[in-house]
Amino acid sequence: MKAAILKNIENLEIIETDIPEIKTDEILLKINSCAICGTDIKTFHHGHKHIVFPRIIGHEISGIIEETGKDIDEFKKNDRVAVAPAVPCGECYFCRRGWQTMCDNLKAIGYHFNGGFAEYMVVPSVAIKNGCVNKLPENLDFDSASIAEPLACVINGQILSRIEPGDNVLIIGSGPIGCFHAEVAKYLGASKVILADISSQRLKLAEFTNAITVDTSKENLKNFVKNITDGRMANKVIVAAGVQNAQESSLDLVAKRGSINFFGGLPQEKPFINLNSNIIHYGEIFITGTHGSTPYHNKIAIDFLASGKINAKNYITKKMFIDKISEGLKLVEDKQVLKIVINP
Repeated sequence: MKAAILKNIENLEIIETDIPEIKTDEILLKINSCAICGTDIKTFHHGHKHIVFPRIIGHEISGIIEETGKDIDEFKKNDRVAVAPAVPCGECYFCRRGWQTMCDNLKAIGYHFNGGFAEYMVVPSVAIKNGCVNKLPENLDFDSASIAEPLACVINGQILSRIEPGDNVLIIGSGPIGCFHAEVAKYLGASKVILADISSQRLKLAEFTNAITVDTSKENLKNFVKNITDGRMANKVIVAAGVQNAQESSLDLVAKRGSINFFGGLPQEKPFINLNSNIIHYGEIFITGTHGSTPYHNKIAIDFLASGKINAKNYITKKMFIDKISEGLKLVEDKQVLKIVINP
């Protein structure tokens, strides 16, 4: 089979290798679609603490089951599925509380296990056992299903942010995650959704969300939000960009009794920010973060896509064969596209 294997930092090669063999409690998946994620860019440039090279990366995955081990009863050959890549153990304290994103033993496809930038992939037993394999409705194509994973993360973030009908919601960052947040917030009943970015090109790509957009390279964001919200500021602020000053400035943009979600993580070497704790204290502000998603969020995301609540075609800017994956990574890194889907 053909696979894109990350041999070391910034050393990605297309190779021919054997189709992997499965154990009795595993699934062999024929990959139809694997979308490129911003995390793939970080991994390409910096590696990841959980990756031992060489590793096939890629974790936004859909495909057809090619073979099942003899101990697998729930799935069969030719089932169409998406795979949630964050694999909880199902046994630790946090899993038993239902907080699977906080699993003490969390594993991930594309990090601990080989991922989807290949023609075939083994779905490990622990992923099957903990609900990470979700069958696709007949009306949902593979390319659309591949973006269920980032949408699932957004759904988790919206739940943690407690978006409510009538809220004014500000989203900082208009990449695919920001666009998902804008659309899901509207679906949940937000009154006004504001999408802010320093890139006019990014905002143009986000026009399909019908959010109120603001180019912060040209306008003062605080004044803009103040005018849009009759001076109350945003009830919910979601920082969908891993940028220090975006997180710090969010306290100037949130309404009293509002909430802020730090959705984008900061670089490991610069994880600290400065916050005016008096704003939090006197304004009774809630601050939360979002890390990943659970298999259940993945199921909800598949339903959103299959029912048309989210139109995946608005997000998929380009499709490429695996031979062009380096070009695809560069396009995503340069923010010239929203999502690129690799069809191995």
